[in-house]
Amino acid sequence: MDLRSISDHVRAINPSELLRQAARTGNVKVTLSLLGPALRGLVLRGGREPRTRMKTTHDVSFDWTYTRDRPELTKLYEAAKRTQWNATTDIDWSREVDPYDPAHELFPEHELPIANFGPYLKLSHRERQTRRWALTSWMLSQFLHGEQAALFAACQVTEAIDWMDGKLYGSTQVVDEGRHVEVFHRYLETKLCKSYRVNDNLFTLIDALVSDSRWDIKFLGMQIMVEGLALGAFGILRQTTREPLLRQLLRYVITDEARHVHYGVLALKDYYREIPEKERREREDWAFEVAVLMRNRFLAHEFYDEYFGHALSRKAWEEMVLRSPYMERFRRMMFKRLIPNLKRINLLSDRIRPHYASLGLLDFEHAKAATEITAEQIIAETDVQQPRLDRM
Repeated sequence: MDLRSISDHVRAINPSELLRQAARTGNVKVTLSLLGPALRGLVLRGGREPRTRMKTTHDVSFDWTYTRDRPELTKLYEAAKRTQWNATTDIDWSREVDPYDPAHELFPEHELPIANFGPYLKLSHRERQTRRWALTSWMLSQFLHGEQAALFAACQVTEAIDWMDGKLYGSTQVVDEGRHVEVFHRYLETKLCKSYRVNDNLFTLIDALVSDSRWDIKFLGMQIMVEGLALGAFGILRQTTREPLLRQLLRYVITDEARHVHYGVLALKDYYREIPEKERREREDWAFEVAVLMRNRFLAHEFYDEYFGHALSRKAWEEMVLRSPYMERFRRMMFKRLIPNLKRINLLSDRIRPHYASLGLLDFEHAKAATEITAEQIIAETDVQQPRLDRM
């Protein structure tokens, strides 16, 4: 992006709006930590370049004693080694994917957030199928970008964590995330033949995570927030789609992601109980800001720009998507996986609860945390497909 383009972008946005986007809790330190990523992601649109370089600063911790004293992490490491899978041979890539096949719909029409939207209903049957194909491609593209971020974050966390058991488990997550990048990219490139750039809100979060020097923020952001929300997002898509190859792919990925979130809870539950209250409150506010960014990640702005930007304003689009029954269920599934984990690691105090309550997210605080639910139980939930809304 040249200097003129940067200047135009900066002039086009109200500074107070940028501050509002950067923080909602009023925590100045959190606002400042997110302001740089918000500028690079929401104003300069760094994710629109083909490649992005981000500066990183974090300590690398070597343990020359190789002490193994965390049995819960040892158990998780053993589980990770037992459940490794090969993306080339364990997934049936020979299966054809036809976005127009009514028997194996990528995204059933009754589930579509815009199913009752006038301009969509006026399209021909074929055009409506194309929009559903595109929306699935958009969603999987964001999964792909998030998995690349998880790959880099897993490398950083493995370097930074002090415990040898954590480093050994972290090495398996690096392999997992590389495999996830492989399968989502292959599905998009060879089966759907359509992909989208990274969403600005997701880019902002990736920038904030990769560039932060604090090991626990990388853990909190990636293992608890991104992986926790992704676990819910993968689950609801697997429950929605009728396409067999995509369902098989997501089953494997969900199994890995459940372990990753478990790892985050084990690493942070004692740490956040012991740090000074001022630092704990900062992490609590930071987690809430990230939750809002992640919620906005799924408003499908890039899909809207391509197909419906001429038909209604962005604000009207957001209101329609947020009110849709599918997106309500989508958000519930995502945050059902997140809120109990925040509570388990001591980041859901009475001080922050009103902020989550304002988003309608406190219903999930009594659900099971990652350490209390197995990957098999999560998969079983996604095997139960939702009935058509017009039959309820």
